[in-house]
Amino acid sequence: MAIAAENLSFRDPDAPLTPARLRIEVLSGLTVALALVPEAVAFAFVAGVNPLVGLYAAFIVGLITALIGGRPGMISGATGALAVVMVSLVAQHGVEYLFATVVLMGLIQIFVGIMRWGKFIRLVPHPVMLGFVNGLAIVIFLAQMSQFQVPGTAESAGHGMANGAWLSGAPLYLMLALVALTMFIIWVMPRITTLIPAPLAGIGIVAAIVIGFGLDVPRVGDLASIEGGLPPFHIPMVPLTWETFMIVLPYALILAAIGLIESLLTLNLVGEMTGKRGGASQECMAQGVANTVTGFFGGMGGCAMIGQSMINVKSGGRTRVAGVVAALFLLSFILFASGLIEQIPLAALVGVMFMVVIGTFAWNSLTIMAKVPPMDAFVTILVTIVTVMTDLATAVVVGVIVSALAYSWSNAKRIYASTEVTDDTKIYKINGPLFFGSSDGFAELFEIEADPELVIIDFAGSRVADQSALQAIEAVAGKYEAAGKRIQLRHLSHDCHMLLSKAGHLVVDSDDDPDYEIAADYSVKTGILGSH
Repeated sequence: MAIAAENLSFRDPDAPLTPARLRIEVLSGLTVALALVPEAVAFAFVAGVNPLVGLYAAFIVGLITALIGGRPGMISGATGALAVVMVSLVAQHGVEYLFATVVLMGLIQIFVGIMRWGKFIRLVPHPVMLGFVNGLAIVIFLAQMSQFQVPGTAESAGHGMANGAWLSGAPLYLMLALVALTMFIIWVMPRITTLIPAPLAGIGIVAAIVIGFGLDVPRVGDLASIEGGLPPFHIPMVPLTWETFMIVLPYALILAAIGLIESLLTLNLVGEMTGKRGGASQECMAQGVANTVTGFFGGMGGCAMIGQSMINVKSGGRTRVAGVVAALFLLSFILFASGLIEQIPLAALVGVMFMVVIGTFAWNSLTIMAKVPPMDAFVTILVTIVTVMTDLATAVVVGVIVSALAYSWSNAKRIYASTEVTDDTKIYKINGPLFFGSSDGFAELFEIEADPELVIIDFAGSRVADQSALQAIEAVAGKYEAAGKRIQLRHLSHDCHMLLSKAGHLVVDSDDDPDYEIAADYSVKTGILGSH
């Protein structure tokens, strides 16, 4: 990834929590909390709900996942990927149905965690991951563009801006200058001192300049007021009927899938940066518990936030303390410090996110495109484009499907046979995997009418992979027997012997027969092949 793990000074999340480490974690948590405020407010507007609904979700989801999540250092909260799905539900049925959906979403995620299905995230190929992080970087960059619009009525614009009017002239130049200053501070600060996380230093210095000189630039308060109280316990006020369940179920399934995919990919990305592995099923459970609780406390639900997770890791956050502190700081902003936080210039937060973009984008992918197989390059570009055009989860699913189809097609073309003819015997030596994709090609290898009386098919160089392969073997054997010719099958594994119901008597046992289980092994145990 673009942010190399070797560039990080602290890699062990399980190291003792010394005073120095605690200071880093607290400051990192503060930095994340400041960056969470405009994100949560903006995503609440996208979903069509009150800003506090987004802030409560960021607090509750962030706190619970920080305590019991699968990877210390990850940050969770309200996200745009979920908000764009929620907007139609809120528009058609109201916010109470959203809360009910978030509860059901959480229960689905808990079930996925119990079933330990999170491990399947390892099936995401590397080109998909490259496209994912590149697309994510572009999405984060484009999301900041709304901050360069004229501040107006947040509720009317949906993103805290009115009529989409862009800044121009002196206000635009001032905004750009402050963004550039923030980025410069973040870049130069580690070279001066590591006592304060660079993003926090950038926000603090630029905010001090803006407030001290009274500069007229967009601020957090221009999005919406973040003042509020503790999130109240609230049972979703929806009819407990089958009709209600059928309304919320499709949304809950989509939200659960998107939330888990984004969270597990974030888990992998943070794992690469911190040198840690595992925790996928635990993260599913944590996300599920967090969303179930959030639905009962007036929150819009959420999942892992890759941008904020990158800020945390880059700021030095490696333990659960940083995530907990970020959530508690966010709550304190809502309760006690809304007036102060609302004075922070958006330019400082945009500068932080631009540095996240630079650090997230896999720049090396631009140089390796010509060196990797064309299909890998195509998948990387495809996932990047789909991520930008739709959402992260859809892009990953598309990428995995295309990669799987490409892999299957590549292997389907690898099957071939070399032949030996001696007197009245012909030996076919099969090479390459035999599975559903190559079964047709396997059948085309044989010249049944022209072959001699005895035909031997040797599978020493092949691998029988599934039920389609077994059926292809039986079909070829049946054609030879129908033509009145003898056929022998050699070097098939013992499980193939059992599964070949018709051609099993044609198998010749050898001491060097392979020993592997094929995908159809489960089928014979359940009687699927019993009718052959």
